[in-house]
Amino acid sequence: MKLDRLLFLLLVPCLLVACKDRKSTAGPGGPPTAQVVVVPAKSQSLEEKISLVGNVLANEAVEVKSEIDGTVSEIHFKEGQSIEKGAPLVTLDDRKLRAEAQQADANFKLSESNVERARQLVKENLISQQEFDQLSFTYQATEANLELKRQQLRDVKITAPFEGVVGARFVSPGQVISKNSPITWVTDLDPVKVDVNVPERFLGQLKVGQALDIKVAAYPNETFRGKVYFVAQNVDPSNRTALIKAELANPDYKLKPGMFANLELTMATRENAVVIPEVALTRVLDNNRAMVFVVDSNNIAQLRPVELGIRMPGEVEIQKGIEPGEIVIVEGMQKTIPGRPVKLAPPEAAARYQRP
Repeated sequence: MKLDRLLFLLLVPCLLVACKDRKSTAGPGGPPTAQVVVVPAKSQSLEEKISLVGNVLANEAVEVKSEIDGTVSEIHFKEGQSIEKGAPLVTLDDRKLRAEAQQADANFKLSESNVERARQLVKENLISQQEFDQLSFTYQATEANLELKRQQLRDVKITAPFEGVVGARFVSPGQVISKNSPITWVTDLDPVKVDVNVPERFLGQLKVGQALDIKVAAYPNETFRGKVYFVAQNVDPSNRTALIKAELANPDYKLKPGMFANLELTMATRENAVVIPEVALTRVLDNNRAMVFVVDSNNIAQLRPVELGIRMPGEVEIQKGIEPGEIVIVEGMQKTIPGRPVKLAPPEAAARYQRP
């Protein structure tokens, strides 16, 4: 009997210590304190963008053609070269035209002389007014023919209509060509234009001067920036879109007419927007609302509703519900209980969630 009592007295302190340790692990009156990873909500400038597709166009592109019939005498360009406005492209043989121009000049001078003599004769009634009118008509016709031949002589030199890049050549030296025969293309590639059809729901936010970024398959790691310079005033009823045009600098001629362009159009810029990691959203209620755990200065977790704004890779804008600098939980939300304290993980644990 004494032995049983002695064993009981020895075991009681051990049981009391075990119970005390178990109680201290759980915390006073509840489950164990959750350890969480947190980051502060940051403030930054954001651009609201929409993604669209369009086509790259030349600033100007003209198929150069001959204005007259003739034989190609000289070719002054190489395919693909840059060229200035007014630079010669092709010269036609002008020998026949020069002879025709000389003949036209002689006819004009003779007709001019006849009119001068007839003017005096008609005053003296030596010829009729009708005869004088006929001579005047001949004078006007010869003058017009002379100007035509002079213009044709000027047209034997085919020149670039503007600064740009010369395309493929369609003629060869010695080739006989006719009026409107194509010679080559001249294309102005700096700047280039982009045409894109924008859904009508965005028209209220569109204006001339808005920034636009494009990417093309040929340069997947590059972004080209331009500005909108034209917004159509009518909506296409067949697809409910409106045409906009943008202009982009293209000094290296990387962007080619006809390229398919993926565009991001900046609709608005917001300064001092509140941004948090997207993983902090514990429960998304709809496209614009969610719940986020916020930790106060006493390390108490609170579940707070927020309104969402622009979404970015790995991050989301908070339009309402969180202020810059407030602490949000990004890991450990499953064990977090609203209104209960949490244990903060070391700052280095949050490094992968923090972006510049």
